Amino acid sequence: MRGRGLVLGALGASLVFAAPAFGAQKNVELVKQITEAKNATAINFLEYRDGWRGKRTVMLVTGRFGLKSYDIGNPAKPQLLDELSAERLKLEGDPDVDFGPPDTSAPRSTFWQNEDMDVDQDRKLVLLSRDPRAYAGSTTREPGEPDPNGATNIAGVYIVDAKDPEALRLLAFQPLPTGHTTTCVNGCRALWTGGPASTTRQQTELGWTGGRPIIVTDLSDPRRPRAFPMQPVDLFRRDGVTAYSHDVQVDDAGIAWVSGDGGTRGYYTDGVHYDPLERRHRHATALKPVPYGGGGIGPEHTNDSNGGFMHNAWRPIGKDAPRGDDRYRKGELLLMTEEDFGPAPEACSKQGKFTIASIKGSLNGEAWKSTPTTKFRMPVVGSWSPYGQEGSRLEGQYAPLANFCSAHYFDVDGSTVTYAWYGEGTRLLDISDPANPRQFAYWRPDDGIVWASYLRDGYIYTADRTRGVDILRLTGGAKAARAAKQDLVAPSPSAKQRAFIAAQASDLIADPDTFGLCFLPST
Repeated sequence: MRGRGLVLGALGASLVFAAPAFGAQKNVELVKQITEAKNATAINFLEYRDGWRGKRTVMLVTGRFGLKSYDIGNPAKPQLLDELSAERLKLEGDPDVDFGPPDTSAPRSTFWQNEDMDVDQDRKLVLLSRDPRAYAGSTTREPGEPDPNGATNIAGVYIVDAKDPEALRLLAFQPLPTGHTTTCVNGCRALWTGGPASTTRQQTELGWTGGRPIIVTDLSDPRRPRAFPMQPVDLFRRDGVTAYSHDVQVDDAGIAWVSGDGGTRGYYTDGVHYDPLERRHRHATALKPVPYGGGGIGPEHTNDSNGGFMHNAWRPIGKDAPRGDDRYRKGELLLMTEEDFGPAPEACSKQGKFTIASIKGSLNGEAWKSTPTTKFRMPVVGSWSPYGQEGSRLEGQYAPLANFCSAHYFDVDGSTVTYAWYGEGTRLLDISDPANPRQFAYWRPDDGIVWASYLRDGYIYTADRTRGVDILRLTGGAKAARAAKQDLVAPSPSAKQRAFIAAQASDLIADPDTFGLCFLPST
């Protein structure tokens, strides 16, 4: 979750080969745009020993196109190494790949979604989640059920061998009842795969009322993964109701934090720990984890009485935690994204925010004991959204139904949070004061929908639905902006940016099966 080597000063104008995009930007500049990665959803990195040359860093980019590998030894000149295309990831029975007409931004039948791609650094494995909506599929129908789109509706995880990043190899596909995101736990000897919304049968027969939980896969042998579909994890997460377990992040202490409908809850997955529900010490495993802490947050911060739809989270702890407040080092604060698209004119003012909450008071199983009549909620220390911030559209300047303002994936390096906000671009925040996160740089191109942003070796990499991958770096003004600690008034957006967001709104609709989360083609 941590970026590496934040550089606040300019690195030399000679490396900038691409002109900045038109739009709102401050204290950040464009180094390179990789347009061939349009429809990117996530990025990760693998490091290799490269003989006498030393370290070699490879960027993995996933999206509707499949998986691409790039050498980024020179970030200004990324070199495409190999690709596992959407065609190569098709399973038997899947309809043909169809990206739609060239002038549309809404592909019809492609790989989907692998929203938070994980890797096994030691074994050089890449894990690709397959959402049931891949290749024209649906969240409501089961595999094998008659489908009006001819889709298979199969979910699961692909295991990819990237020992040679110039020759990516598909080792296995493991079908699962879940498939929105996949995360390594216990040193990647096990996988936790969660989401998305549940099928009609899963709701009625399995009791997965509000979405799919976590399913565990044993990855001891990458060629022969073993799934445990009848032993789901993270049940009853929304005040006693089983709901959407969206994603997992494992912190530096080994706690696996599961975000989703109802909040974020952390688990021990190894070692002997006290189980507050069973009231005894026992051994934690990936299949039977021990509750640690966490929970939902109140409606005054989420506009949601059910604890909020937490999309992803990170708990800083130890020597790499942000400085400025000792609670970070002690592991007492949890950073969370609520993904929630409220009415477009509200512009992230009431929901879809970045929140910092205290986990103190949650370490005795409170979130697992929470009920609709006796709700447990974590206290909020601070929050942030683009609403009213410099580089943002003002309230009332959003086109009707253009719900492209919500927090999404972020990366943490010390006190810096590099944050994706869909149509509001990438925002860089200083969180040294958890009660007052402050923006010190931003990148909001007129033609971008950013899924995720990452800080790596002094460069920022964004996975953008329409632009592909933008490689950025901070300019010299970033350091001064951090020191100033000032909130500025947002300028008006350009006519081009307003028209772009309106066009995106006509191509995409919020998925009704996920209560307005996740955008799908309108046709």
